[in-house]
Amino acid sequence: MWLDKAETWSLAQELGGEALVEIILEHTHTCYQSERGPREAWGHGCGRLPRLRLAQRGYLAWREGRKVV
Repeated sequence: MWLDKAETWSLAQELGGEALVEIILEHTHTCYQSERGPREAWGHGCGRLPRLRLAQRGYLAWREGRKVV
């Protein structure tokens, strides 16, 4: 609840390494409209909802080692 998306990815890596990150990316989706869509770098989803853009920004910020603003 108190973590931004980049910090959430960092925690996943800390807890389970790249294996957990890969499980999250491959076996979950972030779309509130239940669209799995093709897998992007940040995971699955329709790519149109603001929530998905937030997930994308957080994932990319985590991979680049910076905080999301």
